[in-house]
Amino acid sequence: MSPSPWAPPPAFTTRPTLTGSFGMTASTHWLATGAAQSVLERGGNAFDAAVAGCLVLQVAEPHLNGPAGDLVGLVAPGGRSPRVLSGQGAAPAAATIAHYRALGLDAVPGAGGLAAAIPGAFPALLLLLREHGTWEFADVAAYAVEYAEGGVPVAPAWARTVDAVAELFRAHWPTSAALWMPGGRVPEAGETFRNPEWAGALRRLAAASGSSRTDRLDAVLREWREGSVARGLTAFLGRPHRHSDGGEYAGVLAPEDMRGYDAEWEEPVTYRFRGVDVVKAPAWGSGPVLLQALAILSTFPDDELDPATARGAHVIIEALKLAFADRDAYYGEDAREVLGVLLSDAYARERAALITDAASPQWRPGAVPGREPFVPPLVSDAPSAGGSVGEPTVRADGETRGDTCHLDVVDAAGNIASITPSGGWLQSSPAVPGLGLAAGTRLQMTWLDEAAPAALRPGARPRTTLSPTLLQRGGEVIEALGTPGGDQQDQWQLPYLLRRILGGFSAQSAIDAPTFHTTHLPSSFWPRAWEPLGVVVEGRLGADVVGDLRARGHVVTVVDDWSLGRLSSVGRGTGGILSAAANPRGASGYAAGR
Repeated sequence: MSPSPWAPPPAFTTRPTLTGSFGMTASTHWLATGAAQSVLERGGNAFDAAVAGCLVLQVAEPHLNGPAGDLVGLVAPGGRSPRVLSGQGAAPAAATIAHYRALGLDAVPGAGGLAAAIPGAFPALLLLLREHGTWEFADVAAYAVEYAEGGVPVAPAWARTVDAVAELFRAHWPTSAALWMPGGRVPEAGETFRNPEWAGALRRLAAASGSSRTDRLDAVLREWREGSVARGLTAFLGRPHRHSDGGEYAGVLAPEDMRGYDAEWEEPVTYRFRGVDVVKAPAWGSGPVLLQALAILSTFPDDELDPATARGAHVIIEALKLAFADRDAYYGEDAREVLGVLLSDAYARERAALITDAASPQWRPGAVPGREPFVPPLVSDAPSAGGSVGEPTVRADGETRGDTCHLDVVDAAGNIASITPSGGWLQSSPAVPGLGLAAGTRLQMTWLDEAAPAALRPGARPRTTLSPTLLQRGGEVIEALGTPGGDQQDQWQLPYLLRRILGGFSAQSAIDAPTFHTTHLPSSFWPRAWEPLGVVVEGRLGADVVGDLRARGHVVTVVDDWSLGRLSSVGRGTGGILSAAANPRGASGYAAGR
């Protein structure tokens, strides 16, 4: 995007950055990309396409998201300002700290109905379709119905996920075994999997009637909130069942919670870095971590911010550690005003001054006037967060770290969307009979401590990790991007943005480039452990860089060369030229367009 003091980006890319003028889609799964692009080809706009693609992701990547999960989006109709689409459901009315403490819990479990927030993904997709789309629900849902009935290929990570929890399914979650282990066995990678129960539920939802398109979409929402899905989900979760801590508990999600929930629009938070406005959801999620890190890095010269160098990687890692400390100390449902301090130039300079040539072993939140920083428990009993491709790390008890899918769409009219759906994955809670879905587990990101800004509170959203991004220049949206990966989402986006804004990288070359993340933060996932000084890097970063990082005090784990991050991106440039790029890692993400 600008002249760079860095070495030029590599000439080779795993795929081209696609360009055209009609429409572009990129996502974490080729079937979702294909469905969304098909909608564009048939006359739908970017928002119709995004809804269709997200519904397909629920079928094609059920180990990463599901219909009863969560969603955060950033959308901008052509020529208009971005808005946040919040499909992050709140805690149910009965989800009180006192109730969970009375069960003998000191943390919300990572799997099971007690961890379920009110499902928000489906209502959010309906809100997007109603306000900015043009198609009927039955038409955008037809792709997901087709794949649920006809089948989709089981991805290797999907098969590994089921294998990891197969004994849990057999012994304690028989409905999950019946759905996800046809014939009583773990499905093999590449074989066809069908989910006729969810296809039937989608057909029932699509049959809701009304005299106008708006009335019909409202009827679909009523059917979701009050019909067979709401009744079946709440009744089933209300029965005691096995949770990730080994206990047998009933969930607290009630019909009244489903009936009273509405997805909503909000104003985003923006930070200008080197002339580019980076747009994120507010601090009820983790998105402002990226903005805080950019604010800190803005105090350094460009030549010290190259992620491919030891100095650049070190400075980036240390900036992220400081930003994540502030996240855990201050972020939550009521944290918007705190960002005025956390994103200020003076605060960024103060935080940047803490970065030395050595890795800091400390957890160091800053000082916000009038706010006492919350100090989370700093426990270190988790398995490595190195991961493979940003997909869930799944234990035998169903506890999961990392998550999520992502999809970006742009059309010729300049409509653009960046959407990160998640939760409700197959290993999160027992499958609901007759519906082909599971509840989410986002409440594990709350604390059973009233002092925490992200404490468990009825009606409050858990501090989600879902973190899509839009970029603007001169008031025009120029790019939509995002990635799965739990607490790594903003971490993997940061080197990408630096390469795009400072390094002159194309979208595809920035996605392809080796990346890294820190584990020096309390995980958002149960049991909320941290790995002080931990850094995970792709081997391609190079032995010299790794050696330098270790000499500075970082505890570096080197993983496979192509194993971190699953970014995708679409863009809109001068003259209406559109672009798209997708991640080669994991062999499922693809871009399409013309």
